[in-house]
Amino acid sequence: MTELERCIDFIVRLADRAAKTKEPSRYGVAHLNADLPRVWSRNYLFADRDLAAVTADELVTETDRILGAANLPLDDYDLAAHATEAFGLPAGVENDANAAALAEWRLGAGRGLSNLLVLTLGTGVGGGIVLDDHLYRGWAEIGHVVVQVNGPPCPGSCHGHGHLEALASGTAADAVARELYGPEANAHVLVERARAGDALAVERLAEIGGFLGAAIGSLANVFDPELVVVGGGFGEAAGELVLGPAQEAARREALAPADSALRVVPAELGAGAGLVGAALVAFEALDGTR
Repeated sequence: MTELERCIDFIVRLADRAAKTKEPSRYGVAHLNADLPRVWSRNYLFADRDLAAVTADELVTETDRILGAANLPLDDYDLAAHATEAFGLPAGVENDANAAALAEWRLGAGRGLSNLLVLTLGTGVGGGIVLDDHLYRGWAEIGHVVVQVNGPPCPGSCHGHGHLEALASGTAADAVARELYGPEANAHVLVERARAGDALAVERLAEIGGFLGAAIGSLANVFDPELVVVGGGFGEAAGELVLGPAQEAARREALAPADSALRVVPAELGAGAGLVGAALVAFEALDGTR
């Protein structure tokens, strides 16, 4: 069984157990809302008989403590210890975008590389960084890189303006779709119209790609990645409609040799990369390597 197959098997077993048990918080996939007020429902704690892993939307550190969160009511919270006590299992904690980066680096588009950037475009924009064969686990809120001075306000509790998340996320695409096609439209409609040949939809998605590329070019000038991988639900759905313009803009902003060699590619593991990464985190917790 390959490592990816092992991860998928773990996830499938958890999902099956969660569907069958009357106590999913003990044996399956448990929402953390019962223990942490106002934690978003997409944060999960995965638990099997032998190990557990937590994915969270905000910052975690090498000690598995959440030091702070832009959108969660957590401050210096030891989530790993909390999960271990609650489940009686080894537990690992990781930022959700870091989990996606871990998966793409180990099992996806970044296999065999030493320096990698992974961005996830969904409701917001997340990102993970691999430097010198190590996943960077410090503060790396790539979605809050400024790409337009005095631009639109950032969503959530962030007080900034013109951040990447406000301009290149699925939420940003929703806003464009409503502007073009009415209040019921969303990012899916925008992408569908573009694929059907709607020139205005293509243009506006290219604009989103331009903002993404500006951020990537700046990040490339700092980290010099061998590859930039873009995933997430919106990133996967939009594909080359966003990634093509993003690569063009990134090369325009990047220093040599990245100005001609930088590649922006889709995530191989799709929108489920974070889930696969969470399984890898669980195995690391079991092995005592985190």
